[in-house]
Amino acid sequence: MMPIAMPNLAPVMPEIVMTCLAILLLMADLVIRQKDTLGLISIISAGIVLYLVLGSSGETFAGMFISDGYSMFFKLIFLANLILTVLISSRYLQIMRINFGEYYALMMFATLGMMLMASAADIIVLYLGLELMALSTYVLAGFIRYDMRSNEAAIKYLLLGAFASAILLYGTSMIYGLTGTTNLKGIAAYIMNNNIAGNPVLMLSMVFFAVAFSFKIAAVPFHMWAPDAYEGAPTPITAFMSVGPKAAGFAVLGRIFLTAFASVRADWSMVLIPIAVLTMAIGNIVALSQTNIKRMLAYSSIAHAGYMLLGIISGTPAGLSSVLNYMLIYALMNVGAFAVVIMLRSEGFAGENISDYEGLSKTHPTAAALMLIFMFSLTGIPPMAGFMGKFYLFMSAINAGYTSLVVVAVLFSAISAYFYLRIVMLMYMKEPRESVQLNTSPGLGLALAMTAVAVILIGVLPGKVLALAQMAVASF
Repeated sequence: MMPIAMPNLAPVMPEIVMTCLAILLLMADLVIRQKDTLGLISIISAGIVLYLVLGSSGETFAGMFISDGYSMFFKLIFLANLILTVLISSRYLQIMRINFGEYYALMMFATLGMMLMASAADIIVLYLGLELMALSTYVLAGFIRYDMRSNEAAIKYLLLGAFASAILLYGTSMIYGLTGTTNLKGIAAYIMNNNIAGNPVLMLSMVFFAVAFSFKIAAVPFHMWAPDAYEGAPTPITAFMSVGPKAAGFAVLGRIFLTAFASVRADWSMVLIPIAVLTMAIGNIVALSQTNIKRMLAYSSIAHAGYMLLGIISGTPAGLSSVLNYMLIYALMNVGAFAVVIMLRSEGFAGENISDYEGLSKTHPTAAALMLIFMFSLTGIPPMAGFMGKFYLFMSAINAGYTSLVVVAVLFSAISAYFYLRIVMLMYMKEPRESVQLNTSPGLGLALAMTAVAVILIGVLPGKVLALAQMAVASF
């Protein structure tokens, strides 16, 4: 009888440690009365895992799991998103009376699922990570248990998420039936060796994969869950959901379409191009009419997914590295914007209506200046990071021959200036209706400082992050 060889656990050590720490956090909740301490523990845990991520590399579990520069870059985004979300959560949870210990553990489990997705070299591992992330975020979306909007957000997210998971499984069954494997490199080898480009089953499976992950990145027409989920979820979780699942979705899109389906790019690009155009169009146009800032940022998030799809469609290393670069920038400016929204939250005052920002520069100039930074960056106004992020994305698409797509993207990006700069206009050119008491805490202040400084620095020195993204893609 042959002995069973133990797999090399070094590449998957960050995920193992994250699992153990999340379980320990749940157990600590039973004995620790001060729930803010659990938030501190989760930040320390994320720091430990981040340290392990920087030192992990290689493949394990028969090539099903890979730790490379590409997955490492996305894991840094996931963990930074976790840390920032915990920092902006403390005071909000107290105001909303939902300061429960499982809140932090669920975010850690969701982040673990995202990490598995980024490192998945096999569709089975990918699916396990996807479900772990999804189940955790479903609960987090409905965490305000006494609020019907929060409950509605969770139910809609759950039902549409289950639909997306089913579509992914259909696509997996088709590709397995066609190629006899679920390993991404094995699928790529089969397609190339058997010259099956244009095969109807292959085409249908690619459509199913595109649909499933379009849901995760909130791309049109699979975006219906996002506005309601973002509006109803606790605001820190809205920030968390707007970055983490979207980044995980793009990590998987890049891994699947540029590894397994790399040789049939002409086929799948025809699927993604209309999705990208519709996503940019609907996201920006519908955002114009929003009066709730969380819904506005939800449609903004949809539009930004359309921009990032251009990098995937280009199918080049430059395109993929521009997606990684923009994803990090998007994470910083989006979490920062939601952090300012949380600042306006107080007992009896939601601070979610766009009209609540009227005259903010006169009553709270620091909060107004921070929101101005994030709105300028989301618009793509230099010298903020958002401008350089869009520039690299659009240039990669032009160099790949998609100039007409970039013209469409620039047009809709110009339209977006209206709803972003409307916030700035209200803050600086209107008189305040009433005095708004800011909800501040050390964690919230730290998160705002880090995101604002990072958005400005990356805008002034854009080459540093882009170089890291290029190194990550080079190991892809």
